[in-house]
Amino acid sequence: MTKFRPCIDLHEGRVKQVVGGSFSEGSEAVTENFVSDLPSSHFAGLYRRDQLTGGHVIQLGPGNESAARQALQAYPGGLQIGGGIRPENAVSYLDAGASHVIVTSYVFGPDGAFRLDRLEELVRAVGRERLVLDLSCRANQGEGWVVAMDRWRIRTDLDLEPKSLENLAEYCAEFLVHAADVEGKCDGVDEALVRWLGSHSPIPVTYAGGARWIGDLELVDELSGGRVDLTIGSALDIFGGKGAAYEECVAYNRRA
Repeated sequence: MTKFRPCIDLHEGRVKQVVGGSFSEGSEAVTENFVSDLPSSHFAGLYRRDQLTGGHVIQLGPGNESAARQALQAYPGGLQIGGGIRPENAVSYLDAGASHVIVTSYVFGPDGAFRLDRLEELVRAVGRERLVLDLSCRANQGEGWVVAMDRWRIRTDLDLEPKSLENLAEYCAEFLVHAADVEGKCDGVDEALVRWLGSHSPIPVTYAGGARWIGDLELVDELSGGRVDLTIGSALDIFGGKGAAYEECVAYNRRA
């Protein structure tokens, strides 16, 4: 059954909800839906209190190291961490309390070419069971989706295809997929992508992007056959949203 997965998105050292597609090359400017005056540890503490597991902390660019580690310390073993993960720092995040590290950009070259050798390097550093591969994507002009890196600004050469998921699943415990084209817009999930992930992912996968109300948990459950979990961000009341109450999401998971 689909479960609600919480998140803590960090930008410039603060907890924010942003429009994912608004990042532009060579600029730190981004469209913000919400900026919290509360520290990351506050939200991590909520998730710990309510026994929510599998949530992710994402560092959107530089300047988030301290806030990220505060969140991990507030909920040891309860949160995954992504953003700037490399073999040199991955173990330190696990030691700081992360359950898993999430990797995207490191497994691609600057030109967006997929680097299997780098993925293998990370597996050697932390082990397959502690690694989550971020396959956040943008829609192709024709059909399907292509993985995007560096805050979803650069399209890579890795298309989402059944065979690619099958191959990549040998190197990680889970996939995380933000639909960058709808991320932060609260206009509804990418139903085709959710359905596709439910049909083709051989390992657990969490989808994020466009969720607008509590009913999207049931929608994702139906579309994916219960095989895809859902992150709700900008629509959530604890992040200034009006479509989904955090306590309702907690209650949903308890029923699951």
